[in-house]
Amino acid sequence: MDDRSSALLTLLIERYIADGQPVGSRTLSRLFDLSPATIRNVMADLEDLGLIHSPHTSAGRIPTPQGYRMFVDRLLAVPQFEVPHIEPLQLRLPMEEPARAVSSAAALLSNLSQFAGVVMVPRRAQTFKHIEFIRLSGKRVLLIMVSPDGDVQNRILFMSREYREEELTEASNFFNQHFSGKSFSVVRESLADELSSLQVDISKLMQAAVAASTAESDIEEDVVIFGESKLLDVSEMTDDLSRLRRLFQLFEKKTELLHLLDASSHAHGVQIYIGGDSTLLPLDDVSMVTAPYGVDGEVVGTLGVIGPSRMAYDKVIPIVDITAKLLSNALSCNQNN
Repeated sequence: MDDRSSALLTLLIERYIADGQPVGSRTLSRLFDLSPATIRNVMADLEDLGLIHSPHTSAGRIPTPQGYRMFVDRLLAVPQFEVPHIEPLQLRLPMEEPARAVSSAAALLSNLSQFAGVVMVPRRAQTFKHIEFIRLSGKRVLLIMVSPDGDVQNRILFMSREYREEELTEASNFFNQHFSGKSFSVVRESLADELSSLQVDISKLMQAAVAASTAESDIEEDVVIFGESKLLDVSEMTDDLSRLRRLFQLFEKKTELLHLLDASSHAHGVQIYIGGDSTLLPLDDVSMVTAPYGVDGEVVGTLGVIGPSRMAYDKVIPIVDITAKLLSNALSCNQNN
C-alpha cells in the first residue's frame, strides 16, 4: 500500500472514530487534497485489500478489523501521545494497600477512558513472609499466609484427624524457619527431603498447606472489572444485543478474559486486541488495549481497557500505559516499605 492510500485510510479511520458515521468520498475530498473520483478509486483499492467496507447500503465506508489493525500498528510504532498529568493520577492509587491499588487502577482506567477497566490481580503466593496454623473445631485447621507485600490469605484445611496446638506451632515454626521468602513451588520441591525428619502427621499438615496455597484460585477473585455499565452508552454495543450479551458473559464468567490478560502479560508493552482480527478476542467490534505491570521489574499481572473497536486509540493507549506504570510503582513501593 502506497503512502497516499495509507494516509487516506488513516484519515478515514480517524473520521469514523470521531463521528461514528460511515465516511464517504465527498467528505474525504474536503479533508484531503484529492478529487472525489480519485478518492473513490483509492477507497475501492482499500476495500479490495479488506481494510474498509460498506455497511448495509451506505455509500460511505468504515474500517474492518484488518483496517483497525494496520491503523493501531502504525500508532504503536510512533507513540507520540499526550500523557495525562501523572501527579494527580498517582494519588488515586493507594500505595499502602495493594488490593485497593488494584481496584483503584481498574476504576482509573474506566473513568479516564469511559469504557470498562480490567485488572488481572497480581499472581498470588509467589512467595510468603509468614505462615501460621490455627486450630479450629473438629479436624479443621485455619491456614494464614502473609505475603511480603502484606497481603493476607486464609485457607481452611480439612485434615484426617484433630491437631494439638503444639503440633500446629511446630509446623508453623518449621515453615517460617526453612521457607520464609521462598515460593510455594520451591517449598513443594523441597518437602520430600525436609519432611523425612518430621512426624508423619506434621508432614501431612504441611503437604495440605502447600496444596491449598498452590491450588488455582477462584477466577472471580483473579480479575477486577470496573465500569461495565459505561458500555451501555456506546451505540455500537447497544445496536447489537447479542454481541452485548456475549460481552457481558465474558465479564461474568471471567475465564476467557483471564486467559486473554494472562497471554498479554507475556508480551512487552502495550498490546491491542481487535475483535474479528484476534483469535483471543472473538467478539466483533470490540477491542481491548492492555499493558503488563510488575513489582520491582517482575511482571505480576496485566491491566487494560475494553471498549468498542471504534475507540480513540491515541487517547486510550497512553491511559493504559501510564496506569500500568503507576500500579507498578505503587506495588513496588509497598513491597519495599
